[in-house]
Amino acid sequence: MTGILLALSYTALLLYFMRHMPFYARVPGLSFRWVAGFLLLRVAAGIALWAIYTYVYPDRATADIFKYFDDSAQMFKALPEKPVDYLRMLTGIGNDTPYFHERYYNDMNNWVRHYESNLYNDAHTIIRFNAFVRLFSFGEFHVHTVATAFLSLTGLLGLYHAFVRALPGRERLLAAAVFLVPSVVFWASGVIKESLLFFGIGLLVYQVDRALNGRIRAWDLALLAFNVVMLFFLKFYVLLSLLPALALFAWSRKMQRPPLWAKTVVLYGILITLGLNLHHFLPGWNILGILTMKQRDFIGLSLKMDAGSFVMPELLLPDVWLFAKQAPYALSIALLGPLIHASGGALGLFAAVENAAIILFLAVCVTYRRPWPSIDKTLLTTIVLYVLLLALVIGWTTPVMGAVVRYRTPLLPFLLIAGLLILDHTRLMARWPWLRRISAP
Repeated sequence: MTGILLALSYTALLLYFMRHMPFYARVPGLSFRWVAGFLLLRVAAGIALWAIYTYVYPDRATADIFKYFDDSAQMFKALPEKPVDYLRMLTGIGNDTPYFHERYYNDMNNWVRHYESNLYNDAHTIIRFNAFVRLFSFGEFHVHTVATAFLSLTGLLGLYHAFVRALPGRERLLAAAVFLVPSVVFWASGVIKESLLFFGIGLLVYQVDRALNGRIRAWDLALLAFNVVMLFFLKFYVLLSLLPALALFAWSRKMQRPPLWAKTVVLYGILITLGLNLHHFLPGWNILGILTMKQRDFIGLSLKMDAGSFVMPELLLPDVWLFAKQAPYALSIALLGPLIHASGGALGLFAAVENAAIILFLAVCVTYRRPWPSIDKTLLTTIVLYVLLLALVIGWTTPVMGAVVRYRTPLLPFLLIAGLLILDHTRLMARWPWLRRISAP
């Protein structure tokens, strides 16, 4: 009961804070009631995620929403007696020593992974986040739910602010694409990495948009740097998929020449060349080797855990032509896998239906498309390149459909926004007049 009351109190405080902050209260095309409703929806989704992993899949040791939360208690216990130890573990400064492993990390179940070969163990980030939130949660889990729901909403609002000017008259459609995609609501509201991931992605895109429109300030630069660092330590492959697209967009907005296709070839050609040769300059950064090992680790973990939605892929090797050969398969797994390889149970059916709905929406957008000269080709190209690159990484490395559904959430709003960019909503509403009531304020 104490946890519920505390969570409700923090929710009320956040709503009061949001009401008085222009970023939340002055959203083009949306009243504050909608924004507040989106927060409450995410809190409810976070509670639903907790309920599923409490009553339906009750193995607490394997549930991401609990295992990192539980490990954070081992870090937080240092605060009363050894606050310097707590600060070192929280910041990662001077904490990787035998002393910390013997005193704290050996009591955690997920600080060291046996089936994970990332250059950085991203579990550390979510454990540290939970250890920080414990400063004001008093160990009550649902306070963490409220915190992650709020951060996720903040990132999604950043996306909305960044794209709303490009979609005049389609504000509510944009809001649906950003805030109401079911898998994004479900997986990016609870106490898991995806909530923090959307916080970082959304604010990074928002800050870049502000910079390109001449509204950047010193604290914006600090926040921009913080988001880049956070994304690197949370899901570095998402950051590496997003940065080239942002660089291409900024280059195209600031310089008219060379043409967009030439900028794309030059920028991505340089990045691919650097990526394939990075290990010559930074030992251990063999990108294809990292992706290959990531796939092998995921297969090993899936077989050990007897994952129900496992689909055996062709094994990769650190060979560029093998990766190119597997690219179509990787894209199909990431973009269509939940429908083609629908897993059993309610969550699998839910994901398959959502996937079918997304395909139908994109088909409608293509059918009722705008004339090509009126489409913002720079914005569309950068979004599509980000989606394709992230989808490739997910498809190459992830053989479990349940994980694909979750890992691909950071590309779904962008995919739907790409559809909205080509959609001629006046033609669509002329064909279906009842859509006028929901497509614009």
